[in-house]
Amino acid sequence: MGIIIWLVVGGVIGWLASLVMRTDAQQGVLLNIVVGIIGAFIGGLIFSGGSINNAPLTVYSFLVSLVGAIILLAIVNLIRRGSVR
Repeated sequence: MGIIIWLVVGGVIGWLASLVMRTDAQQGVLLNIVVGIIGAFIGGLIFSGGSINNAPLTVYSFLVSLVGAIILLAIVNLIRRGSVR
């Protein structure tokens, strides 16, 4: 059951991050899930372990994961286009 919640929350985080970075039209559901989970990992590294990957689901872990996903999308946009959108 934990994996299903992890995928759903990762998808929501990836979707919200894509809305913030205005890349939602380019991404599908699967890419939103991947961005959310990898972004949670990045956020956990930056903010010392508060992401959805290794902490219980709280508002703090959700926000840390969201910030990590936004950072991931900013890096991808920087590499793709040469500028953060």
